[in-house]
Amino acid sequence: MSKLAVHLNNYLTLRRQLGFKLVMPAKLLPNFVRFAEKKRARFITTDVALRWATQPPNIIPAQRANRLGMVRRFAEYLSAFEPRTEIPSKKLLPYQFRRQTPYLYRDDEVLRLIEAARQINPADEIKGVTYATLFGLLAATGMRVGEAVALDRENVDLNHDLITVRRAKGNKARFVPLHKSTTRELSRYSAVRDRTFPEPISKSFFVSERGTRLLHCTVNRWFLWAACMVGLRKRGERRGPRLHDLRHRFAISMLLTWYRSKTDVEARLPELATYLGHVHVRHTYWYLSAAPELLRLATLRLERAQKRRHA
Repeated sequence: MSKLAVHLNNYLTLRRQLGFKLVMPAKLLPNFVRFAEKKRARFITTDVALRWATQPPNIIPAQRANRLGMVRRFAEYLSAFEPRTEIPSKKLLPYQFRRQTPYLYRDDEVLRLIEAARQINPADEIKGVTYATLFGLLAATGMRVGEAVALDRENVDLNHDLITVRRAKGNKARFVPLHKSTTRELSRYSAVRDRTFPEPISKSFFVSERGTRLLHCTVNRWFLWAACMVGLRKRGERRGPRLHDLRHRFAISMLLTWYRSKTDVEARLPELATYLGHVHVRHTYWYLSAAPELLRLATLRLERAQKRRHA
């Protein structure tokens, strides 16, 4: 194993100990090390980093910038051990990430989506109800898809209306209180699941028709099927409402409710950030500009506050 490869293993270990999951860096950086070794580079140079980041030739700008960013962070770590290390400038391959405008589901659209999911393979007792309940939970709590799929049975306390998310973003755990109606639906699902699999082969709360944990890609595939069934998307088109937009809908609906009830939104934003599992409250502030009505209400409240100060 080369010195560069040893340093990479130590770097990944250290960052994981700090709470970072590093799913993509753990896949791509070993590839970078092999590329550097083929170029006979014993330390990181800007030239080698750029050559690797811009391959293949048709790679999109966002991916190029992301790949170079991974190498930059590794190089910053490595510079403490290898003084010849060159840290690629942030001005190289610049790319500004822009959030995709969320689709704001109407209540009836969410209900139709859930009902369509319930019709997935009617001959199978568990499949349709699994996806219907999962989509309903995402809409009711704003949880991330990955968080819901990762739930184990012990994480869902139906007696106390509480979910414990243990594998959240940033490797942080959090509690998600449930409305009684949500708990009832989860209880109904649990009964069907336990009747179908009296001897569980997985500790997962949501299971596939084989009794195994759901895969994120499979969940998204069945969401697209259900969305096409109710006319929210068209087959073959890459744009349209996403499953993740259920999370956006939850956050924006909560903020709209607060603004309309004259709640002190500024004071309560940290609560919403904690509930959603945002690493920083600034990620929650983004929702203030995500919906036209929400932006209008926020602007009107700001204008009224300024008038009171100048009165």
